[in-house]
Amino acid sequence: MTGKSRPDLEAGYNNRAACPDHPAVMARWKAEAQAARAAHPPTVLRYGPGPRETIDLFEAGPGTPIVAFIHGGYWQALDPSWFSWIAPPLLAHGISVAIPGYDLCPEVSLATIVDQMRTATALLTERAGGPPVLVGHSAGGHLAACLLSEGRAERAVSISGVFDLRPLVHTSINTALRLDPPEVARLSPLGWTVPEGAVLDCIVGGGETSEFLRQSRTMAEVWGAGGAQTRFEALGTLDHFTVLGPLADPDSTLVARIADLALSA
Repeated sequence: MTGKSRPDLEAGYNNRAACPDHPAVMARWKAEAQAARAAHPPTVLRYGPGPRETIDLFEAGPGTPIVAFIHGGYWQALDPSWFSWIAPPLLAHGISVAIPGYDLCPEVSLATIVDQMRTATALLTERAGGPPVLVGHSAGGHLAACLLSEGRAERAVSISGVFDLRPLVHTSINTALRLDPPEVARLSPLGWTVPEGAVLDCIVGGGETSEFLRQSRTMAEVWGAGGAQTRFEALGTLDHFTVLGPLADPDSTLVARIADLALSA
């Protein structure tokens, strides 16, 4: 924990309040996702019986590596259809893209969501003959780190992830999450087993709150000291929403890094 007051923690984790332009950014996500789905209709895979237990799979071709993008929304908002636009730049590199859905809090617990991502990742691993490279944003960055810790993937890029859940207990975000101290300890990958030799990039927008910068920097330091291959990078003045912008450009450094992780696996 940081010793910050409840108001400071609320400001540090309320990304929509911190980013007044987020409605325009999210509207662009939705429009670009619809265009991407029209140009590259995904195959829908089912990994469980629930309506949200599906994976949108954009295939680059037989035998191509898979990048799995796990969306954010504080485990309580959004779905894969918002993020289809992430697929075309990676398809251009010969990489298939999977975007799994999951149930949302408060209808289910965060522990249930972690279990769902375990099942979805197992399905993708079986389909590809090896684990996918994981890319997660915000809550998805947390989920990617959980899966990496358990050896369900070997390489991951966490963008604006939350790895220590303790501060969230003292914010309005916990109204839907309903986390208590024991569950926080169980579900914070900062304290999980460090996967020695696994690769974790902790990327964050340089214009994000001090709490999100701290989360990514600390995760890279702790896991790096434990034997994982970690890298911390703050991207310019990008905020919690615009930090995903480089994923739309097939020639961006971030897309090139993800492609390299997938193609060299």
